[in-house]
Amino acid sequence: MGAWSAEPFGNDMAADFAWELEESRDWARVEGALAEALVDEWLDADTASVAIAAAEIVAHGLGRPTQSDSYTQSVEAFISRVGAPPADLVGKAKQALTAAESPDGELSQLWEESGLAGDWAAENARLMAALGG
Repeated sequence: MGAWSAEPFGNDMAADFAWELEESRDWARVEGALAEALVDEWLDADTASVAIAAAEIVAHGLGRPTQSDSYTQSVEAFISRVGAPPADLVGKAKQALTAAESPDGELSQLWEESGLAGDWAAENARLMAALGG
């Protein structure tokens, strides 16, 4: 799964998504990632990982990040450029996070197999709380 941490940007797909924000001048890319997680009932691990990262970006925009390290430097630069997220993105972030952590989804199954599902669930709970959920 290419993960080194249960944190939102602790895997290859999420870290890549954060760096893709370098050129973004609005919330469209983040909104697209959240919307993609809400399209299908079953999410593959990559889509779920990016959705969690997008939710964390919304949390950063609200001033309530759960992860702040070298992986989030591009997120902080993005927030400096675009400001706070539109109000409707907070609700979408909560919905996408719920979808991404579904026990039936591929990402959840991979974390179960890793034996670290509890750590991952705890990070997701922190993120949901940061989003006001």
